[in-house]
Amino acid sequence: MADITVRAVRKSYGKTATLHGIDLAFASGEFVVILGPSGCGKSTLLRMIAGLEDITGGEIEINGRVVNKLEPRERGCAMVFQNYALYPHMTVADNIGYALKVAGVPKAERRARIAETAKIVGLGDYLQRKPAALSGGQRQRVAMARAIIREPGVFLFDEPLSNLDATLRVTMRAEIRKLHQRLSATSVFVTHDQVEAMTLADKLVVMNKGQVEQVGQPLDIYHRPASTFVAAFIGAPPMNLMDARIDASATVARHEHLAIPISSAMAAALAGRDVTLGIRPEECRVLPAGEGLPARVDFVEELGSGRIVHAAFGSRIFAAAIPLDIRVASGDLIGLALPPAQLHVFDRETGRRLDVTHSMGRHEPVRQAAEAV
Repeated sequence: MADITVRAVRKSYGKTATLHGIDLAFASGEFVVILGPSGCGKSTLLRMIAGLEDITGGEIEINGRVVNKLEPRERGCAMVFQNYALYPHMTVADNIGYALKVAGVPKAERRARIAETAKIVGLGDYLQRKPAALSGGQRQRVAMARAIIREPGVFLFDEPLSNLDATLRVTMRAEIRKLHQRLSATSVFVTHDQVEAMTLADKLVVMNKGQVEQVGQPLDIYHRPASTFVAAFIGAPPMNLMDARIDASATVARHEHLAIPISSAMAAALAGRDVTLGIRPEECRVLPAGEGLPARVDFVEELGSGRIVHAAFGSRIFAAAIPLDIRVASGDLIGLALPPAQLHVFDRETGRRLDVTHSMGRHEPVRQAAEAV
């Protein structure tokens, strides 16, 4: 196991900056997921930790040692790539044990370690096959076994599940998590898939445009997003967001022609201010027409275990989760109730979270939101 510290790390390609001073610390044995859209710099950061990309500025420290000038093989990391990177002419056994062969490990010891490692990932019966005779999931297991056999202090995963079908990705997520628990190595996993991030991470890092937006435990980030970007990126469907102006005299936030009830604390703290309000779909309540705030159903998503109503709310489309026993159809008029305690508020200009209740020492809204989910 190994700690990883990233200090003020920057990366530029010529005059184009892609990472803008990243500061992160990963504890020994943690499973860290770096999440963000394509082009946000997450894979670049992972490759810099591995030593596959030069660092323009800052320091990366692994297990107390600055590794900026070290070769990849000297860093104690093993990397699992998106495209598996297997040798097609070699058997599974030879692929798994190639690093040991290069290191000059005796054949008998090599065979024993290959067999043990293959058993860990469930490939004991496939050692004499070549990659072309394996499924996508089995190839990914070979790639993981090749990393495991080196007994590294750090595992680095670069979107390893993105080439798999949806069902296999669920299976492989569980396998990777079990593998981490068994080996207890520090793991850094890069993905653009929020489901992978939420289910795998001990610590979640959300990145956007070469910067870190938020770091924390997955549920903390879900229930208290630090910015409108995080609020919209985490969640399926994402958080509903709308611009509004706080009217303290009426204790409402005015969104177009709609008056949305808010807490007295929010009204007092943000009187007259332009903000962005947010609410999760599962925190909205659908009411009969004529009650709550007026909306018209655009379409309904049937999810089997539940349903999502998408409704025109002012000039926006709002998503609201409803139980299976409530029947609505496209074109129906409905009402929406947005509980004041479940509203999130963000600065209109910066997009950063405004923790009005938190600053006043009240934590009830966050606890209620957690219970609602």
